[in-house]
Amino acid sequence: MWFWKKETQLDRIKNKLKKAMRKDTAFLVFGASSHKYRVYDKLTVKELADWQATNSVSLPESYTHFLTNVGNGGAGPYYGIYSIEQAASCTDRNALAAKCVLHPGMTKEEWNHLTAPLINDEDISDLEYDTARDRVMGGMLCIGTQGCEYDMYLVLEGKHRGKIVYTSDFYPDHPFFFVYEDNFLDWYERWLDEIILDYDIAWFGSRMPGDENALIQVYQNAPNEEIRSKALDGMFKFKKISQPTIDVLKNVADQRQNDRTTAIQLICKTSVDAGRDYLLELLHSDRNEDFLQALMILNGYGKSFDLEDFIIVILQSLDRVRDPETLRRVGYVLESSGAITLQNFKPFLCHNDSNIQTTAIYATRSCNDKSESWEIIEQMLMGCDKEIMKSSILYWGIIPHEKLLPYYKAAWPEYKNNNNFREKFIGCLNELNVQDDYFDKK
Repeated sequence: MWFWKKETQLDRIKNKLKKAMRKDTAFLVFGASSHKYRVYDKLTVKELADWQATNSVSLPESYTHFLTNVGNGGAGPYYGIYSIEQAASCTDRNALAAKCVLHPGMTKEEWNHLTAPLINDEDISDLEYDTARDRVMGGMLCIGTQGCEYDMYLVLEGKHRGKIVYTSDFYPDHPFFFVYEDNFLDWYERWLDEIILDYDIAWFGSRMPGDENALIQVYQNAPNEEIRSKALDGMFKFKKISQPTIDVLKNVADQRQNDRTTAIQLICKTSVDAGRDYLLELLHSDRNEDFLQALMILNGYGKSFDLEDFIIVILQSLDRVRDPETLRRVGYVLESSGAITLQNFKPFLCHNDSNIQTTAIYATRSCNDKSESWEIIEQMLMGCDKEIMKSSILYWGIIPHEKLLPYYKAAWPEYKNNNNFREKFIGCLNELNVQDDYFDKK
């Protein structure tokens, strides 16, 4: 007799691993080229029991089911899941046996108080530092890495036992992040679901889960601004957004000032054309913050769209750019259109702020009008500091104009041993048919 067997979560995970591998055959998902969607050999129940006894640790049930039914590590978010042996080797033993003092919603003040010895560590001994670190990292097992200083930990005890925590360095005002799922298997299955659904999972787990409809419902029923903000932010994992959701986001942009910029970003992620009127409004706004936000959106999502209307407005608004960050974003947007010239960037190249000058030099690196605009360059180099000269040589090379030769000549003693500079400079002399034995003597 045939009996129908209900598919368990573990069965789903095994099947979804195969689906994820078929979905991402080129291993384009972050970290997939490392684990290739393969898991290590499973642990037996006895092997796991022995490990827990040896290490005096009781692992959360959801995680133990994975180890004994799916695999002892391997495929997983980011660079994958450590084997239990590697997890133990990456976790300080004293911290492993300690209490977990971290919790979701930890305030900046709580975090800063807890990590103060680690942030201001000049006057404490190594032993005191290790003790303070073990207190912060206590009661958690390191189960994988996201790369650089970012790791993934599993809470082993206390009220939040079984939850996953994303860690980084001990920065002021930045408590560690608890993912939304309550246990390892839910978190792991969500990772597989988002791969299969072709979501953008570069920062998997850091955004609120749910599809478009679910997140819209959360947003509309949210009891406070924080949850509304997280619901909107959760939509950034969608590579494309449907027209009904775009319509909802347009209503948000029109009616909720606090969420306006985020809603416009989401609309433009799917189509800059759909957000065209909003972007033009931001560019024309008297608020510098709005102008910068529009530039950031265009830089992030506008590369494949016709930006002519935006370029015109930006060029007309250059006189309102007064800081390096805004200028940098202007440069990014204008660069692909070929709209940057030394003439329209003259106020920045000849600015009294060297940071703005350096940003302008980088932004104009591809301009073809440098020799024709030598007067601007001369004005910039006249009395400039060494860093500006260095930046101009780095990003522009040597501009072949006889009026600029004295400035390069003055820089010769510092740069003559730089083969790249030497070669370009002598090439410049040859191009101008200048004979000068000064450089042979020096």
